[in-house]
Amino acid sequence: MESLQVSDYMNHHPVKLTEEMTVAAAVETLLASKQTGGAVQDNKGQVVGFLSEQDCLKQMIESTYYREQVCRVKDIMQTTISAVKPWDSVLEVALRLIAERPRVFPVIDEDGVLVGVINRAAILRAIDKQLESGYSRIAS
Repeated sequence: MESLQVSDYMNHHPVKLTEEMTVAAAVETLLASKQTGGAVQDNKGQVVGFLSEQDCLKQMIESTYYREQVCRVKDIMQTTISAVKPWDSVLEVALRLIAERPRVFPVIDEDGVLVGVINRAAILRAIDKQLESGYSRIAS
């Protein structure tokens, strides 16, 4: 099986969130982009956290109950970031998906700058495409 790199299958247009955004604004951004989470960046573009739909649920319920939207992304984001590199193997990332169970990984370069995201569907698509091409070579 030939090498499959994250950069060939990642979403090159990830949602970008900032620490100072309200959670409500972040949720609107996630919903509009149809992404389940997004990297939180500082003013230099470096990834400092990750915010998922799950992170937002409790806060949105509380905001609805109390009619307040004062919570910021920095207050609820995950600061332990599980990221991958563009040159990582799709198969290695697939094994991490199985072990760690995230829905999406931010893809960062060597400077910690966000360059994309890769999710379960993209990983499945990559592996399926690879298997399909292998089957067609065997059938020929």
